[in-house]
Amino acid sequence: MTDSLRVKPEAFKVACSSCNLRELCLPVGLGRNDLDRLDDLVATRKTVARGDTLFHSGDPFQSLYAVRTGFFKTCVSSEDGRDQVTGFQMAGELLGLDGISNDRHSCDAVALEDSQVCVIPYSQLEDLSREFTDLQHQFHKIMSREIVRDHGVMLLLGSMRAEERLAAFLLNLTQRLEARGFSASSLILRMTREEIGSYLGLKLETVSRTFSKFQEDGFLEVKQRHIRIVDQAGLQQLVNGANC
Repeated sequence: MTDSLRVKPEAFKVACSSCNLRELCLPVGLGRNDLDRLDDLVATRKTVARGDTLFHSGDPFQSLYAVRTGFFKTCVSSEDGRDQVTGFQMAGELLGLDGISNDRHSCDAVALEDSQVCVIPYSQLEDLSREFTDLQHQFHKIMSREIVRDHGVMLLLGSMRAEERLAAFLLNLTQRLEARGFSASSLILRMTREEIGSYLGLKLETVSRTFSKFQEDGFLEVKQRHIRIVDQAGLQQLVNGANC
């Protein structure tokens, strides 16, 4: 079944004002009247089945997508044909910012589980942002957050050992999940170890070996994709040591 058949727009009305993710997403800090206007803009949702692609590299850029449920990865194809993972996005985060600069997407966005996104037509978002500055300010904050995250990844790849990279990745993931009401210590990894390795610049064998070492050292309990952080302070100390 093709992506175009499986990525389905939903017929029901979307309402940012009643969404439990509004304090993490674009509407944060907006008043009631502004939320009503944003509701008129964010009019549709799309369902994306696990393994399907929301947009491809090279596709025309038309909309941003707020993840409502589920989990995505963004990736680019290297010259040798392999996929390089560039990020993982969860509920309350935006997809599609890569397309703003040249009106075409520069990566693929693939659902790691059955997911749903809210569609935000970018040209209409620009028009609305000019009319009220709170929305423009929040959009700039989201873009800045993505830049800071990219800088963090560059630090990971440039100066950290394998253990430090994986520790930083797990701490960042649990912090983001905790902000969404999930446990700060227990999680189910939606991505494979190979995808984690691609993102962190590590080989699959290194990722698997580091998970095993973390379990032996008492930092984690690992049962396939189920992870429980036993010693968060120990993981944080690894990361802090790398930043000294």
